[in-house]
Amino acid sequence: TKALVKQFGDDTKLLVTTIQKLNNAIGSSRYEDTMQNLSDKRIVFIFDECHRSQFGETHNRIKKFFTNNQMFGFTGTPIFVDNAIKNELGKRTTKELFGDCLHKYVITDAIKDDTVLKFSIEYVGKYKQSKTSSLNFVDIEVEAIDKKELLESDDRLNKITDYIIANHNRKTHNDGAGEIKNFTGLFCVSSVDILKKYYELFKTKKQEGKHNLNIATIFSYNANEEIEEDDYTFFDEDMNAVDSLTKESKDSRDSLEEYIQDYNKMFSCEYTTKDSKSFYNYYNDIARRVKNREIDILLVVNMFLTGFDSKPLNTLYVDKNLRYHRLIQAYSRTNRVLNKKKSHGNIISFRNLKMATDDAIALFSNKEANDIILMRPYEDYIGQFNEALKTLLELTPTVSSVDDLESEVDEEQFVKAFRELMRLKNSLGCFSDFSFNDLEISEQDFEDYKSKYLDIYDKVRNDNAKDKESILNDVDFEIELVHRDEITLYYILSLIKQLVKIDSKVYAKKRKAITNLLSGDVNLRSKKELIEKFIDDTLANLEDGEEIEEAFQSYWGEEKLKAFNKLCEKENLDKSKIQSVIDEYLFSNQIISFNEQIDKALLVRETFLKRRKTVDRIKEKVLTFIETYVEGIAA
Repeated sequence: TKALVKQFGDDTKLLVTTIQKLNNAIGSSRYEDTMQNLSDKRIVFIFDECHRSQFGETHNRIKKFFTNNQMFGFTGTPIFVDNAIKNELGKRTTKELFGDCLHKYVITDAIKDDTVLKFSIEYVGKYKQSKTSSLNFVDIEVEAIDKKELLESDDRLNKITDYIIANHNRKTHNDGAGEIKNFTGLFCVSSVDILKKYYELFKTKKQEGKHNLNIATIFSYNANEEIEEDDYTFFDEDMNAVDSLTKESKDSRDSLEEYIQDYNKMFSCEYTTKDSKSFYNYYNDIARRVKNREIDILLVVNMFLTGFDSKPLNTLYVDKNLRYHRLIQAYSRTNRVLNKKKSHGNIISFRNLKMATDDAIALFSNKEANDIILMRPYEDYIGQFNEALKTLLELTPTVSSVDDLESEVDEEQFVKAFRELMRLKNSLGCFSDFSFNDLEISEQDFEDYKSKYLDIYDKVRNDNAKDKESILNDVDFEIELVHRDEITLYYILSLIKQLVKIDSKVYAKKRKAITNLLSGDVNLRSKKELIEKFIDDTLANLEDGEEIEEAFQSYWGEEKLKAFNKLCEKENLDKSKIQSVIDEYLFSNQIISFNEQIDKALLVRETFLKRRKTVDRIKEKVLTFIETYVEGIAA
């Protein structure tokens, strides 16, 4: 606040601040001399997320203090009469506070412009009546049942936890083997008490070895825990949540303290609820780790459901009632554009929110917007996939027929046809019901076609290195779609361990499976030949599978040194300078000064034009060396 007031006093023309600091500035006698001089000055206020922060007394105090103001509000979810919540000031709308709407750019516009993604919504959890009932089936929204008792029953919470554990890796495109995940999830529940139950279930099941997910949580431990928390207004610089706690909220704080200690153990931190700054830092650290994909599922009641953006977050589990702007805001945590692999946001609702979802979409866009905002049912994508498959099979009836394609035009048609299959497979893979049994192609054939797709991709890359013109240069191969599962080198090594001292028939089958994995993974294809050579040359000499990693590191180091020396000798390069080029690239992951650095490493000087071609050729060789021998190999 002090810094804000100083900027006001210095006549700074553009200020960025929070509503709390502004409220402090106009409400404290400490700053009266500076601020009073501004009360009649013409000031324009621009409030972002104005549906959340402008409906209390603070807004009125700001308008009353700055008598010559002009206010603009931005929001993706305005407050209309339909979704207005009554408080001590009555039912207030965005129009009442900010006047007429100047411009609308709604979620349907954003989806059409590819600036946000669609949602795929699955409603999970139906409940059967007892055999004595006249009804065979009921939904949880039927008034006759004790919904609270049913929704909070231990059996239901346990089944939901098991469902999430069974389906989370599918929803987030993770195979569970690698440390770095593709996507993460958020799980919002109805109350702190229910959150505690879920947390303990996840914790117990992890201790029992039923999952390896990193679960974290954060919630308010203030006396009134059921109000909608604002992610930004919740943390006040003078936050003091200790002395006035009720017994109930003190119990919540004790639980949160315990959960924070679990978090500290997991990530080697030292956060606590006993100090407001430490708790604030805990909040920020959680946000950072969700964005870095270190947290698999974040359990919340209200926090992080508005205003929090994390592109790798693609899944929201819902076990609470949401309506209107709260529903759209919560869903929208999942639909930030990241890459081609993230085709939509996943919403898995354990409540019957179908009507609430339709009402919210109609309120904030229009009644016909569902087809634009929501993914279609699973069966629709199955039908589309099988239709697209017919196009592929007309061109290449068998996997081997891909090798018989006579021209690049034919290869281009194949690439486009299989790329469409991959897009649809990517969408299907997020449905918990997905099975290759529903498709008219086996999983093995799909993987074999994918390998052929990558063969053509590799050929184009090699042709480019030889300065050959190819029409396939203009084709988008969408390699990210290939990389749906995270298959790491050490996952492959774990499979190789299984080849030591086994029956020859079993060996052949397992060896073929490893070859398929290597062929179908874009990041491991460059290492395929070396890994297979390691299996053939080294495996027979090992007595125990536990020796694999040490033997592999030794083998890889020798092969890497041979390849490095061969590269430097063949191209007349200074070894120390080329090693510096490689180290710098691995550190920065950039090739901005690559050509200049390689030029300095040349031991034989050539004419400028010839040297430029030489440098370009060597650059491709160095990048291939890094891709083959360095990236993804470090222990």
